[in-house]
Amino acid sequence: MKELRNKIGVVGLGYVGLPLALAFTRAGYEVIGVDIDEERINALQSGESYLTDVTDDAVANAVAEGFRPTTEYAELGDAEGVSVCVPTPLRKTGTPEMSYVADAVERLAEIVPRNCTVVLESTVYPGATREVVVPAFEKNGYLTGEDLFLAFSPERIDPGNEEYKPHEIPKVIGGVTDTCGDRAEALYTPVFDELVRVNSATEAELVKLLENTFRAVNIGLINELAQIAHKLDVDIWSTVDAASTKPFGFMPFYPGPGLGGHCIPIDPTFLSWKANQHDIETRFIDLADRINREMPSYVVQRITDIVNDNGVALPDARVLVIGVAYKPEVTDTRESPAHDVIQLLEDRGVGVDYHDPHVPVFETDGLHYDSVPLDHGSREAYDCAVVLTDHDAVDIDAVIDSASTVFDTRNAIKETKRDDVFQL
Repeated sequence: MKELRNKIGVVGLGYVGLPLALAFTRAGYEVIGVDIDEERINALQSGESYLTDVTDDAVANAVAEGFRPTTEYAELGDAEGVSVCVPTPLRKTGTPEMSYVADAVERLAEIVPRNCTVVLESTVYPGATREVVVPAFEKNGYLTGEDLFLAFSPERIDPGNEEYKPHEIPKVIGGVTDTCGDRAEALYTPVFDELVRVNSATEAELVKLLENTFRAVNIGLINELAQIAHKLDVDIWSTVDAASTKPFGFMPFYPGPGLGGHCIPIDPTFLSWKANQHDIETRFIDLADRINREMPSYVVQRITDIVNDNGVALPDARVLVIGVAYKPEVTDTRESPAHDVIQLLEDRGVGVDYHDPHVPVFETDGLHYDSVPLDHGSREAYDCAVVLTDHDAVDIDAVIDSASTVFDTRNAIKETKRDDVFQL
């Protein structure tokens, strides 16, 4: 085995932490990966991946190069750097759930040595590094910027995106102090092609929220325009494509059945929550959030209209949902609009099945579903097939053959002139 760089740790080995840990390993670091999920650790130790974006070979090669997955925080007792990549969901009240971050940094504060650099990568509200991470270490006697170096670096991984590898995406870094930023920059320099240094950890936190709030607001706009276009009998997809020919001043966004994943539906709420604490009303953010969250209801109403126009009463209808993952080519169903669409259909008495080549089993609101196969020539099986996720592996011809009508929310079926295919 080749001689390794300094020992560093990655806490949280999900879709952010595991690719980061492997990138650190490829850069020559001795990497300790910590996760409380024993099944994940057992899989990694056996050279097996549980993420679609990470191959078994990549894990096995990393283990051979010195990557050590474990459930024990104590393994980080002599680490010179640690990246924290634990979940930060929203509570049902709409407030940030910071318990995973707090637990991780409190455990680290008890064991990491002086001069260690700790970088938070979990998406948080602006100011969280100073408010949550710094106090956890300082109550254990560390002085930030002298005894310990704390920073924030937002994760920018896009699951399912094969165009950009993690190390090719510019890495934003902001330290609690300038010295903290210097240390974090030195830690990440061997790993990423480009580093983007900002003035503070809080600024780095806001960078992440700006990126995803920008997307959420523009998606909300195009979702509203899609509803208007339908009433005007205008093809919204063709409209966006035509507008995209303008070489300046326009960036295309496309409508859909609702937002999904851990970032875009969640991150703007972090920002809105923090702004409200400062008596700032976030009108754009809140309106976009409302529009995007109402899209599953709009989709179900369109399905209802399509089925009724075909002379089928809703309680007698059967609907096939195509794709329950929140985006193409991933297995992740977190915040997927499929949850709400299926629940709303079930509430109306509709019989629902789904097909998703990447998600063999789907559970929502206590309901359990198994992915059904697509059969050519069985148009009598379903009254409507609704495309929620346009996976490349989905046989579009079989979708068309599976139901008397198709409602396509993703423009997966380009042949829009057919009378039995309806667009969002």
